[in-house]
Amino acid sequence: MAVELPDVQACIPDIRINLTRVGVKNVKKLVEVARTGSRRPVVLISDFHLFVDLPSDMKGANLSRNFEAMYEVLEEAISTPTYEVEELCSEVAKRLLLLHEYATTAEVGMKSEYMLKRKTPVMKIQCQEPAIIIAEARAYRTPYNIRIKKTLGAEVVGMTTCPCAQELMKERAIEALTERGISKEDIEFFMDAIPMPTHNQRGRGLIKIEVVEVENKIKVPIEKIIKIIERSMSAKTYEILKRPDEAKVVEIAHEKPMFVEDCVREMAKRIVDTFSELPDDAIVTIRQINEESIHQHDAVAERVATMGDLRRELRAGVA
Repeated sequence: MAVELPDVQACIPDIRINLTRVGVKNVKKLVEVARTGSRRPVVLISDFHLFVDLPSDMKGANLSRNFEAMYEVLEEAISTPTYEVEELCSEVAKRLLLLHEYATTAEVGMKSEYMLKRKTPVMKIQCQEPAIIIAEARAYRTPYNIRIKKTLGAEVVGMTTCPCAQELMKERAIEALTERGISKEDIEFFMDAIPMPTHNQRGRGLIKIEVVEVENKIKVPIEKIIKIIERSMSAKTYEILKRPDEAKVVEIAHEKPMFVEDCVREMAKRIVDTFSELPDDAIVTIRQINEESIHQHDAVAERVATMGDLRRELRAGVA
């Protein structure tokens, strides 16, 4: 006769408090993202996390009993090609709430490394640059249905050059040329033709956009997010650079010096200009981290706001 084992997770804990997140992380899966037309699908190596909340009267989240079931939900959801990674996360989050009846919220997220095909600016050499794709979904149980908030974002590496140091170098150059008797007109021509040196840093820009799932689904193309981040730094980075390319990248970067704060403001403006269809209550997270070259610290700037707030501030700034 089989002995029924006790369900320890369903016991009342000694310390009764609610837990915001209980689940698993670092779950690695292959995700096939289909593309329209005849283009081949993109296969992503993705790192998932899956969480639910836990009420105060339950000792555990039934992970030992439902651990395989959680994996089965994820495996089933990724067994067929998907067109939108945030939709994949939404489906898994809904299924988690159905699986864990005691939970009121479920959270699913994934991070994937995505390779961007690029051509160098002069020699047009093909190379690949990595970007991080971020997708998240939060499911909330309401008296009437399950409500979903979806987040899509990306993190891209580029480079920035310092405006302050460049101005200091420009002043020194003007003084040195003036002492040698160079005319003011020739000095101005030289300054316009050749950007002054400055210190540079590798920058990491991040954008995440969160929207509430509605019947008329709002699509946020990840390619547009990546393009905004790339264009909001001094210059792109490239895996391979021949000498003419290297000189051109340095020139481009020094012609567009930017503080870490400039990058965030540039991204904010481009987001508002690009995503006019996003509702005012969509939440945007913008972050720039610059790994300083002449300091041992990193410079950081961030803005978290609704699209409505950004639109109002940018309109006020123009006025």
